[in-house]
This record gives sequence, structure tokens and C-alpha cells, in this order.
Amino acid sequence: MSTNALAINGGSPLRTEPWPTRGLIGREEKAAVTALFDQAIESGNAPGYGGPREEAYCREFAEVMGGGYADGVSSGTAAVYVALRALDLEPFSEVVVACVTDPGGMMPIPLINCIPVPADTAPGSFNAGPEQIEEAITPHTSAILIAHIFGEPADVEGILAVARRHNLPVVEDCAQAHGAKLNGQPVGTFGDVAAFSTMFGKHYCTGGQGGVVFTRDENLAPMVRRAADRGKPFGLPAGSTNCFASLNLNLDEFGATIGREQLRKMPALVDRIRTVAAHIRDGLEDVPGLSVPNPIPGAVPSYWKLRIEFQQEAMTCDKSSFCDALKAEGLTPIMENYFAGMPHLQDWFVNHRVFGTSGYPWASPAYKGDPNRQFPCPNAMDSMHRFFALLCNEAWTTEDADDALTVLHKVEAAYRR
Repeated sequence: MSTNALAINGGSPLRTEPWPTRGLIGREEKAAVTALFDQAIESGNAPGYGGPREEAYCREFAEVMGGGYADGVSSGTAAVYVALRALDLEPFSEVVVACVTDPGGMMPIPLINCIPVPADTAPGSFNAGPEQIEEAITPHTSAILIAHIFGEPADVEGILAVARRHNLPVVEDCAQAHGAKLNGQPVGTFGDVAAFSTMFGKHYCTGGQGGVVFTRDENLAPMVRRAADRGKPFGLPAGSTNCFASLNLNLDEFGATIGREQLRKMPALVDRIRTVAAHIRDGLEDVPGLSVPNPIPGAVPSYWKLRIEFQQEAMTCDKSSFCDALKAEGLTPIMENYFAGMPHLQDWFVNHRVFGTSGYPWASPAYKGDPNRQFPCPNAMDSMHRFFALLCNEAWTTEDADDALTVLHKVEAAYRR
């Protein structure tokens, strides 16, 4: 096909209709929140936090995870903070963290006066692998924080083997991976503690923002609750006072009420996006210039976003031009790159801007590592240049997926060598 047929060169776009919005919130959530308002009006008491709805929500979340302990918090970033704070890590120790993550998946580390040490991704992945985690460990390491990016499970079992050899706790950042599984087990149930985001853009939500901290460790569960609520003495003898300094990061009854309804819908939502992703994958199977990467063995992703590999060697244009051509054809839900998910390249990390201009925690004399250490992360950089993301969602029909495939096929054929 000639490139002259492309919309970016003056041709007619293949898709002119808008793509489906998610329709995540429905009448069930409205009815549940209205009932909460009605109760508040009748009783004269404003809904707070730590009430019966939040208790029920946390219990139901733990049940979805196969048993354990859950605590609702105010955001996914708060969940990471609470999970780390609950481990009571020594200040100015190092936390090995996946280099590809949301900024909120790394910023809590220096905020607890620890040093983030970004680990490279496994080749061809957005997730850190066991080898890359082990390479980042030093005598100063106190914990490992791994993320399951775009809903694709990382090799958490391999990473746990590394952690056990070094006697290190593992935090799973599952902000993008609700419902994802590895060898039949939900992500978030492998490490010592896990953090989830339930903001409006995730697989399910508790409103505009929210999060959950989950653990199966009955000894760690009270520490999670303390870390989320100003060090209150949960699980301690009567008469105990707040036992350490932390923040008030509680979820509230409104968020929990929405979350309970959403949690019931979540399995079907995840199944639907898997169906859409599988349809796209199958449709690109014999396309030389494009492919959907296979998950690691035993993994069942939940596809918060769908990675598509751009095979530069098979194409006559670069990835940026290719994505521009896709958008011109009407395939607008495209993310050209995920450099926003590499926090260690951002100004705050590069300039050590956490506590004023002090450079802390890196600049502290108590930190015994190299404060000027560089993190090139070549595998991650290669993946950033090779992959783009299709922002499909569970509201897409088979016809929507077919339209996306038609655009992908057209542009790939136009630029194929």
C-alpha cells in the first residue's frame, strides 16, 4: 500500500467515531452512596473513616486475594508509603526499586529517609527481573520494591528467591495490576506486603482516588494500620499511645462504599480487557512490523495498557512517526512512550529535591553508599524506544478491536520495508 493512502498524507481516516469511554461508575455505586447520605442525614452524623463500610470493604478485598489483611488508604502513592513505613526500615538504607514505575511508586522511598536504587528491567520488558534486582543490591539494601507494570506480572517468584538469599523484605506495587496472576496466584500475595491504587483510572476505583495495602502476615497487619493512621496503637495493650510518627492516610466511608460495588465488578472488567487484548494479539500474529509481547511463563496479565512492539528493522519510519500515523487514522488511544514512568530521570531525583535544597536523604552523612551513583538502565531505555501502548479498555467491543486492528494493519503495511 502506498503511504499516499495514509490519512497523515491527506487520505481519509479509517475511524472517525470516538472510542468507547469506560462507563466504570454505574447505578449500583450511586444507590450505595445515596444510602450512605440518607443514613447520615437521618442520624445527623457525617460519615467518617474506619466505619462498617470500610471494614466490610477491606474484608472483601482480602477475600478476593484469597485471605489476609487489607487496609484502605487515600491513594496508591499512600499505599506504597504505608507499605514501606510498616516495614520500619532503618533510615538512610537503600530500597531497590523497579526503574519503570509511576513517580508515586518511587517517591515514598526518600520520604521515609531511605535511598531509592532503581533496578533495570528484564530485556524486552517494563518489569524488573531477578537478575537486575540482584545487581542493584548492596550491603546497604534494606528492602525490595517491585512493580507489575501495565498489569503484566513481574517474575516475583524469581525476585523472592533473590530476596530470601539476601534476607530482604519485598513490597509488591500492584497499582496497575488488579486481577493479574502468576501461576494461579494473585499478584500482591507473593511479597511481605502489597500496595494497590484504586484511583479512577485503574481496573476498579474507590472514587477519584484511593488505595489498599494488603498483607498475609498477621504480625505486619497491625503495623500497616498504624502506618496509615498516625501511629495509632492498633494491636497494642490498652492504654498504649501512638507508637511512632506517621501520616493520616485513611480511606473514608464514601470511598469504601464505592469500592465495595466496584470490587464486585472487577473480575468481569478484567476478563473483558483480557478478551480485547487477546483479540488484538491474535490479529497481529502474522504482522512483520508489530507484535504483542508474550507474558512471562505462568503469567495472566490484567492489561492496564497493552504494550505493542514496533519492529524498527522491519519498518521505513521511526516509532514516533508510526504513532502519529495511527492517530491520524483515528486510532487516538495511543501512548507513544512511557518515559513518565521512569522517575529516576525526573528533576526531583536527578537534583535530589525531597527536603528543601538539603539533598537529603542522599546527602546525609549517615548514608554509606554513593550519593552520585548513576542508573543508566539500558534494558529499560531499549524497551521505551521499542514499545508503544494501546489504551484499549473493557468497554471496547469486538468491532472496536477490529477497527484498531484495521488501522494497525494499514499503517504497518504502508511503512513496511
